[in-house]
Amino acid sequence: MPDHPIQTLPHTRALDDIDRTLVNRMQDGFPLCPRPFASVAAQMGLQEDALIDRLARLLEIGALTRFGPLFQIERAGGAYCLAAMAVPESCWDRVVEQVNRRIEIAHNYRREHVLNMWFVLAAADPGDITACIRAIEQETALTVHAFPKEREYFLEMKLEI
Repeated sequence: MPDHPIQTLPHTRALDDIDRTLVNRMQDGFPLCPRPFASVAAQMGLQEDALIDRLARLLEIGALTRFGPLFQIERAGGAYCLAAMAVPESCWDRVVEQVNRRIEIAHNYRREHVLNMWFVLAAADPGDITACIRAIEQETALTVHAFPKEREYFLEMKLEI
């Protein structure tokens, strides 16, 4: 799949106006309160269970790939690392499965480049990054190129669907 700034995603045709409002709303943050789903549901005129069901469905159909908090893990003593691999097409699906089943993988993307698989590792302990990279290399028999973060930038990007 080539890198394009804008892609039409087939699953977005399956979304109704409430789904779109929910996705757009969730990009503005999640309330920190005893019943955050109920709070968002009330703001949208929904029942809590209906909102949770919609989020589950959006994950199931791939409209959302992840639903959860983002942390500055280094402040908690952990680490992030961008990594890349050159994965032969003949074993692409197997390697995607092997990499993605690791709990440390936060994101995984295919790119049009010699290094065609790029992913982010997140670990509670910086030493776990090295251990995870070694485990992936051992399991896949492919080299993992690690690009540790040298500096942090904040870019806020919200996409309306």
